[in-house]
Amino acid sequence: MAEELADAVVGLQRLLRRRLRAGPTEPRLRGADVELLRLVEARPGVGVSDAAKELHLAGNSVSTLVNRLAKDGYLVRETDPVDRRAARLLLTGRAETRLRAWRERRSELLARQVARLDASDRRALHAALPALRALAVTLREEAGKP
Repeated sequence: MAEELADAVVGLQRLLRRRLRAGPTEPRLRGADVELLRLVEARPGVGVSDAAKELHLAGNSVSTLVNRLAKDGYLVRETDPVDRRAARLLLTGRAETRLRAWRERRSELLARQVARLDASDRRALHAALPALRALAVTLREEAGKP
């Protein structure tokens, strides 16, 4: 069952990404870009090192993402008033608009596809949501262990 679940989740995520890429005419944001922007949206002022830990990426990888997203007008780096050597990350209005549009497109896409399923499959998906959320929590907790 574990392998089937992994294949289903990865396949679903891949198809969602592909379908959502077809939308905007702006330069496309990669998965890691969207993950970082969503993290900064959820935790305005997060630092680069904390973002790297949260995303399970190397600090220099997140720095590269931050530099590109700042250059493209999606992120602002602000000096941390407590530790002047550190930077805090904030979304720009452009990023907020882009994330809102991405979220709406994703929601509409999934709503259309779920509506095409029969009622028993829709109920099964709904019933599986708590278990999938719990699985995400256990994965996150395990990832936080040394």
